[in-house]
Amino acid sequence: MAEGEFALATQALELALTSHTEWVGDHDLYAMLADAAAQQCDEIALRRYAPLLEELALRYGHLLYQAIAHRAWGVAHRLAGETAASEGRLQQALDIFGSLGTRWQLGRTHFAWGELAVAQGDVGAARHHFTQAQHLFAAMQAAPDLARTHKALALLA
Repeated sequence: MAEGEFALATQALELALTSHTEWVGDHDLYAMLADAAAQQCDEIALRRYAPLLEELALRYGHLLYQAIAHRAWGVAHRLAGETAASEGRLQQALDIFGSLGTRWQLGRTHFAWGELAVAQGDVGAARHHFTQAQHLFAAMQAAPDLARTHKALALLA
């Protein structure tokens, strides 16, 4: 998604926060906003939406959204150079996604950890996490994520 498209999507989702519907809650919108911010590596948006998502996910006991919040925080910490905090959050996300059996989310979290490893200059760990993501995405035939992962692996060579 381009920056312009992200800005438009963010506007639409923020407008939805002011509307009341029975089929979607604020936690759903914050999950989308935090996840999109993580995909865009937008630290400002991550630090805005991740705490809101985490608060509501904990309040509602929504494990999937708790894990998405952990991953979002993991990306935010990576962008800020906070390696240990990033690893801790990404591990929490992997643990929850693993318990839920959400392969696509596991793949996305391994990909995020691969990006952290690249930022640290740890090619072996990056290759490990990108390969884990690749296997998960291939099993699901998640073509866009698989292509992104192939590209990340190729850049390590």
